[in-house]
Amino acid sequence: MPTVLMTGGTGLIGQSLVNILQQRGYHIKLLTRSMRGDKPGVQYLLWNPQRGELPVNDLLDADYLIHLAGANVAEKRWTAARKQELLLSRTHTLDLLFDVFSHHPHRLKALISASAIGYYNASQDRWFEETDAPGHDFLAKTCMEWEAHAQRFESLSVRVVMLRTGIVLSRQGGFLAPFLKALRWGVAPILGSGTQWISWIHIHDLCRLYANALITEQMKGPYNAVAPEPVMQKDLMLTLARMLKKQYFVPFHVPAFMLRLLLGEMSTEVLKSVRVSAQKLQREGFQYSFPDIYTALSELLHT
Repeated sequence: MPTVLMTGGTGLIGQSLVNILQQRGYHIKLLTRSMRGDKPGVQYLLWNPQRGELPVNDLLDADYLIHLAGANVAEKRWTAARKQELLLSRTHTLDLLFDVFSHHPHRLKALISASAIGYYNASQDRWFEETDAPGHDFLAKTCMEWEAHAQRFESLSVRVVMLRTGIVLSRQGGFLAPFLKALRWGVAPILGSGTQWISWIHIHDLCRLYANALITEQMKGPYNAVAPEPVMQKDLMLTLARMLKKQYFVPFHVPAFMLRLLLGEMSTEVLKSVRVSAQKLQREGFQYSFPDIYTALSELLHT
């Protein structure tokens, strides 16, 4: 039974991914800062990245490493201290693991690391592919550092895949939760102009992609983990409203200047328009279960 070592495994993506990996016959080891986990068949390993404490001997039998760790980008206002936390929670954790595997015999075959489509610059009139240059804002620079630290594992003869993930759609929370709450009160929030492109992916497809990347040896380097059909923010909201069978709802426009006052620098990401291409994954044969927004929302809302 192959072993997958995972960071960030108790988060939104990690919990769903663990289920899929268990169904596929993997033994799962989760690095966690508390021992509250009690999922059957999962081995929880205590670590403290801030102190550099981790259970070295329990890591060395891992066949694969999945790196999902990282503080929530949307949880708090981006102060200087918070931006440092967002960066180090992604890069320092990888460095600790790199030091372990570089100084001990191991059998690690592949690292599958999260990244984000925040890597790209904002544009409404073009598609972004994996070969495009990064942007210049904070999140783009964070993604560059994130990926650079992951690529260090290549020096250990470990295959590295970086999944530049779009907006994840899930019924368990995340992006959709605040909008669904507003819609249940008959309000459809339109952020800024509403014409910004949202490049999204259903959580089931994202977890399938991680699972496939473990064993697909031709997968190397960056991939855009997005569905083939991005959607404008206002169209997403109106589709959600109609699918919730709301006969009466009020589109509520939240001006860009108000978002900047409320969110500060984080508003850049809320208003950013990035239309990201999934063609690389499609060319390599990945089949989406939810390729368009209607089928994705239909499943998530059980309509």
